[in-house]
Amino acid sequence: MLEHRRDGEPYLKQQAARCMDCGVPFCHQGCPLGNLIPEWNDLVRQGQWGDAMERLHATNNFPEWTGRVCPAPCESSCVLGINQPPVTIKNFEYEIVEQAWERGEITAKIPHRLTGKTVAVVGSGPAGLAAAQQLTRAGHTVVVFERDAAIGGLLRFGIPDFKLEKSTIDRRLEQMRDEGTRFRTGVAIGTDISWDELHTRFDAVVVATGATIPRPLPVTGNDLDGIHFAMEFLHQSNTVVAGGEVPDQILATDRDVVIIGGGDTGSDCLGTSLRHGARSVTTLAIGKQPPAERPATQPWPTDPILFEVSSSHAEGGEREYLASTVEFLADDAGRVRALRVAETEYLADGRRAPKQGTEREIPADLVLIAMGFTGPETDEITAQTGIELTSRGLIAREEDFSSSLPGTFVAGDAGRGQSLIVWAIAEGRAAAAAADAYLQGETELPAPVRAGTASLRP
Repeated sequence: MLEHRRDGEPYLKQQAARCMDCGVPFCHQGCPLGNLIPEWNDLVRQGQWGDAMERLHATNNFPEWTGRVCPAPCESSCVLGINQPPVTIKNFEYEIVEQAWERGEITAKIPHRLTGKTVAVVGSGPAGLAAAQQLTRAGHTVVVFERDAAIGGLLRFGIPDFKLEKSTIDRRLEQMRDEGTRFRTGVAIGTDISWDELHTRFDAVVVATGATIPRPLPVTGNDLDGIHFAMEFLHQSNTVVAGGEVPDQILATDRDVVIIGGGDTGSDCLGTSLRHGARSVTTLAIGKQPPAERPATQPWPTDPILFEVSSSHAEGGEREYLASTVEFLADDAGRVRALRVAETEYLADGRRAPKQGTEREIPADLVLIAMGFTGPETDEITAQTGIELTSRGLIAREEDFSSSLPGTFVAGDAGRGQSLIVWAIAEGRAAAAAADAYLQGETELPAPVRAGTASLRP
């Protein structure tokens, strides 16, 4: 990746010149936001950074976040990727927006008129914030409700600062406040304010609560002391880094840490554990180690599953593949002391199972389960409103993001399931367009995507 530095501008222009005048730019297919990638690449090549910033913001409200934490499916769709390294698209997002911030070109876009309509956005992750900004700019009075102590959702509390500096969130929130968006923290909809009351007070509601229920590991001993879900660990650490206090914080200091799950969240746990001063850190993945190069079964322009080395992996720790956890073992005090794992065996029907006779123990006095999320928390909204769910436990919605509850729209992981930040922003923008059309009869807001498989029709 190119270095993020101003004296690298000649190299950025050279890299931008690699972007071809494609008849069909497949990078558009790879990005659900519909980013105008060839256009702002060409503008960078010409040194027109201000115009590049306008093109970038035309489809993406928060390129400073996608430029840092998005896995960049657009790059694997780049036509150059057929036989050489693709254009470093993610790097350009970062450089364009950061230079725009430095030059003071990113300012509030205050609506020319107010509609008199009010919208509540529940959840302040990327989907909720994208919906809020779009609806505010359309002239509606928007209030974002967040049950945590600060705005940002998993951007703030789930992603460590070494990966996403929280100053990038704060400066964007300042812009949104200047535009007129209002924020209410420490308010849990369903308890502090009922869902029925919320619908009484607002003309429309956008639900963007995310998929926050962690996926459990149902093996013997999973309730031992010292075994935690990854987000509990990361939330506490990010709170402390921000200056907050967490009694009895989960610390990896001088511990043998085992992380179950080889994705981005597991990588974040690894980097955080190393910064805590862990004695050792081992990451376990149940599947095979992905290949270093695109396999024949995942041809261009699909997004391939490849072996990745994050900054956290480069810092230390061990990675083991084909490792199935069989049991957690306890010490005399009832605290986890080790894992019994076995080699993963692929069965004829495609299922994976522990291979008999391959069991071994891995010492661990702190285990972090980073196996993803199963869906949103829906007990209160279903009990209070009767809103419909899908067979997967997601909030059901139509293609226009509307739910079974009139005037209520669902964006992001709450309706889609666990997904990428670019999908969250795209769905937030599309749900905002649907809510605007509901309130005014028509809309000029862009709707880059339709709702995914979580339809009211199972």
